[in-house]
Amino acid sequence: MPDGGSAETLPTLRGVGNRMYQMTPWVTRLLIANIGIYLVLSGLPSQLGNSIANALVFRPGSVLQTPWTPVTYMFLHAGFGHLFGNMIGIFFFGPRLEHRLGGKGFLTLYFVAGIGGAFFESVLALFVGPVSMVGASGGVFGILAGFAYYWPRDTILLFPIPIPIQAWLLVSLYMLWSLYAGLSAARLGGGVAHFAHLGGAVIALGFLRWSAWKRGSAKRDFRRAMQTPSSGRDVVLEKRTIDSWKGIAIEELHELNREEVERLLGKVDNGGADSLTRDERAFMDRMASN
Repeated sequence: MPDGGSAETLPTLRGVGNRMYQMTPWVTRLLIANIGIYLVLSGLPSQLGNSIANALVFRPGSVLQTPWTPVTYMFLHAGFGHLFGNMIGIFFFGPRLEHRLGGKGFLTLYFVAGIGGAFFESVLALFVGPVSMVGASGGVFGILAGFAYYWPRDTILLFPIPIPIQAWLLVSLYMLWSLYAGLSAARLGGGVAHFAHLGGAVIALGFLRWSAWKRGSAKRDFRRAMQTPSSGRDVVLEKRTIDSWKGIAIEELHELNREEVERLLGKVDNGGADSLTRDERAFMDRMASN
């Protein structure tokens, strides 16, 4: 593996709150990908393994020549302990967050945090010179921050010293420590990418807040639209649309489509055609045209 900054491992966790969740698809894939890449590179002749790793490691000074590295560095680890700590973080915190965000939202958060962490660490290069970076810790700290965002009062039991601590406090302490350690590294040097940890958490929290604002803005726009008087032509068109949806031969549909049509018709009865999203309207139009 190349020399340079690697991300510090999270402490091993024995539990997350009082509930455990089934393993989720993208958490499973991330675990397999990270562990698999580590085993493959470890099993290759050292010269070949180092050559491949050098092509994937993130170096701020050469990112324009290697634009893939802000993503690929997340799948490299400096040793077994480094890998183990990050995988523990994904394993314990990831499933519940994926349940909450869905697969696409979870994966987006993970990579946004990881890429953001890489560029936060790039700030350090302005003070200490060229740095190299490997590890999933930016993404993992993004997952941890996302967990604390949604479930701040959930208790996490650290291991081996069984100290219970609420998620919001754990993340706050991590962020403060990462800031202090990152500034110290800028003066004294060091091999841990503390700013990547801080950046992953900060970017994840910012991303989640922006997403919440965006959803709230969409809801406000919808309410304003509902309060705006419609023209007679619009009312007629909406009535025709709803009539076509209610004319769908539900009994002839596949069970899954039938359940979805019935659910959306219920939304229409309560809020009108405008209560459906664009994708939901397209689905209903497709069912009506069959």
